Amino acid sequence: MAETLAGKVVWITGASSGIGEALAKEYARRGATLVLSARREEELKRVQEGLVNGDDHLVLPLDLTEVEAMPAAVAAVRQRFDRLDQVVHNGGISQRSLVADTDLAVDRRIMEVNFFGTVALTKAVLPWLKEQGRGRFVVVTSLVGELPTPLRSAYSASKHALHGFFESLRAEEYDAGIRVTLVMPGFIRTQVSLNALTADGSAQGSMDEAQEAGIAPDECAKRMVKAVQQGRDQVIIAGREGAGIYLKRWSPALYRRLIRKMKVT
Repeated sequence: MAETLAGKVVWITGASSGIGEALAKEYARRGATLVLSARREEELKRVQEGLVNGDDHLVLPLDLTEVEAMPAAVAAVRQRFDRLDQVVHNGGISQRSLVADTDLAVDRRIMEVNFFGTVALTKAVLPWLKEQGRGRFVVVTSLVGELPTPLRSAYSASKHALHGFFESLRAEEYDAGIRVTLVMPGFIRTQVSLNALTADGSAQGSMDEAQEAGIAPDECAKRMVKAVQQGRDQVIIAGREGAGIYLKRWSPALYRRLIRKMKVT
């Protein structure tokens, strides 16, 4: 039976655009009260204004690279709400550059945002969830968390790291009532490729063809929230590219030959 979201409190990072904004609308439509986090407060307020029961939701600006700010952020949420049911880890940044060309500082930045920022928030909020005896982490990774492709070496590494971290957490804290849903989107029609870091750390500034032809963010959000309500451990939300999971599993050598030539942008 699907879990109701009415009256639940859900904290979404990366909530100012793309999948995060679509998730905010879908969760609010289903009756959840939200904590909306991202770096840009003005964009978070714009999202808030478009939500059902907009004034009930908390706008909480948060930079995932400022890990020292996580305990204060959790304290602010606890001051506003007496419970926290889900943390949706959606904040992150992508990459479009070759390993040989990419400055190490770019690799570090991607890991700081995508992995260490997510881990820091998880560690800050975990004691509260354990105190409650319940809670769910919904982790938006990527299909490249299991299917590394060219031009995304550090991005793929950060998503692999999230899979490893949260699978361990799932096993450690299951008896404490903590649950984990790993979500692996493929090409979703957002601005992620526009903002993707290139070799020198600048934004790509252009939309990938595959991204532009991807699944609409609101459709992604609907599938994702449904999977969470069903208590799924893992869900793939993708078009034809999702078949790569099975190809790599059953014919890894063929997968590796194909990925060298496949168009991934």
